[in-house]
Amino acid sequence: MSMARGWESKDVESQVDTSERSKWTSGSGPKSEEQIKREQERKDLQLSRTRVLNDLETAKNPNHRKSLEAALAHLDKKLAELN
Repeated sequence: MSMARGWESKDVESQVDTSERSKWTSGSGPKSEEQIKREQERKDLQLSRTRVLNDLETAKNPNHRKSLEAALAHLDKKLAELN
């Protein structure tokens, strides 16, 4: 008697497939360590940018807003450098 696989195992399988696919560029073979590092740095910067934007939406103190705007400009500059 066979049973249907649970959603947890399907989710894990999906994550593994996604991870494996992300290690390969579009038809050009495995990614180099430098490519992987740059992609991870880009993801980290994008997450930080999202957090700063969310904080900026709720900030009321002018000094705090100025600090967040400077952080946003810095993150945008770093992202531009990676591209």
